[in-house]
Amino acid sequence: MAEETRLIRAGATPARLAKTVGPPIQKGSTVLLPNARALYDDDAFVTYGRAGLAAHESLKSALAEMEGAAAVELYPSGLAAFTGAMLAVLKAGDEVLVTDNIYKPSRRFCDQVLARYGVGVRYFDPRTSPEDLLAMATDATRLIALESPGSLTFEMQDVAAIARLAKARGILTLADNTWGAGFLYKPLAHGVDISVQALTKYVGGHSDVFMGSAAVADKKLAHQLEDGVHNMGWAVSPEDAYQMLRGLRTLPVRLEQQGGAALRIAAWLEQQPEVVEVIHPALPGARDHDLWKRDYKGACGLFAFVLQPAPEAAVNAFLDALKLFGLGFSWGGFESLAISCDPQLGKRKSAPKFAGPLMRLHIGLEHPDDLMADLRNGFAAFNAALQ
Repeated sequence: MAEETRLIRAGATPARLAKTVGPPIQKGSTVLLPNARALYDDDAFVTYGRAGLAAHESLKSALAEMEGAAAVELYPSGLAAFTGAMLAVLKAGDEVLVTDNIYKPSRRFCDQVLARYGVGVRYFDPRTSPEDLLAMATDATRLIALESPGSLTFEMQDVAAIARLAKARGILTLADNTWGAGFLYKPLAHGVDISVQALTKYVGGHSDVFMGSAAVADKKLAHQLEDGVHNMGWAVSPEDAYQMLRGLRTLPVRLEQQGGAALRIAAWLEQQPEVVEVIHPALPGARDHDLWKRDYKGACGLFAFVLQPAPEAAVNAFLDALKLFGLGFSWGGFESLAISCDPQLGKRKSAPKFAGPLMRLHIGLEHPDDLMADLRNGFAAFNAALQ
């Protein structure tokens, strides 16, 4: 053979791959099939790299083990997992009931995209009882979308009761379980049909990879999600899949550390004169604590608190004085973060009323004593701005 041909053939996949603790990162769009029959046997063979190779399959298998799922699909972001799962099961003329405390970008998709394709959307107060929620359903209701605890305001729903009543009516349930990370809470075990999470957050754990997942126990739903991913052309890179798998290995340890530190800081905040209320369902005596205690085996590092009534300038002074807490919207990584929440509550149909500005904290892996000292500096700046 000519040198050009030999160079093309040289360095192909070795006949033997060394066994390592993680899967190989296979970079390839073209998949070489073993024979002619396999070319069109999509059920038995991966025929294109976008469908996922070794790292993808290992990650999906590990996530399925954690979620108690029959199948898991991967998406390029947490939002794509939420929207992709919805698109896989909805059609024009269907209706979705959505909790009013849903993640803001998810709400934007419901309002701006689903409506355009003839899918009706109605929001319900997250404090609505399961019975009253199902009373809202009509013959067109196909799906109920839940998020418990909810974004920013952390209301919890009785997900198991909602799922049970919905199933009796032939209505699907979808839960955004990013707060529970698939480890602290397992929606499928409580009767939910589709468990969605932003792997970007706690599973990735290092604030440097985007990805989402949707897990299901039902084989028919699994095929619908798989078809949706293929038809929409979604894919994640093998490097990102490997990074997510690496993050998953340390997820329980990080959640235990961050959740414990967050509870300690939340209890400390309850004693600060600048704080009116701490909103954390894992705090004893907090609203929804009984639901959390029943369903969750731990807490993550995300919670909120309410400042004493103050103008925006004082709120900004508090945030600007923080040195260890970064000012950022994402969460679930190793670092601590803080944001003010009031500007995001305007779209809510049933936004709760708070005595003062609502703040959200994500507690990272820094020492809690240092984080509390940083918050003290913030409170000092807050008080100074009120003079």
